[in-house]
Amino acid sequence: MTAHPSAVAATLKRIRLHLARSKEFPEGSARYGYEFVAPLDETGHIDLAAWRLAREECTVRRFWGNERPEEGRLIHRAGGANGATWVFDYDQGAAEDDEAGYRFGDHAFAPGEYVSLRDEDGEMHTFKVVSVEVN
Repeated sequence: MTAHPSAVAATLKRIRLHLARSKEFPEGSARYGYEFVAPLDETGHIDLAAWRLAREECTVRRFWGNERPEEGRLIHRAGGANGATWVFDYDQGAAEDDEAGYRFGDHAFAPGEYVSLRDEDGEMHTFKVVSVEVN
């Protein structure tokens, strides 16, 4: 049974991540992070079936200090832990700019939770979920 499109729209959330505490940023930083749209289930996990129905609406905006913000999409790819990887894709024609979420499928996205992302340079960064709102 497939979900009705309006039911999918109801699950879409806008999630904001800020850089968590690190050696370089002992207090973390709201100037470095991501804001992305993803369908979350009632436990705060990304809902793969709903994503398949709403993938065009699952966007990401990367803000990184003084750099120009980047716009892209949340993509589900085969491979990685548990057979799949969630990535932020900024150029559909190139994989080298992708930023992979570390075990995004296992994490609940709720304010106060922490998640990690591997950037395009291969560096892992930890982020704090600062907000989850209806998109």
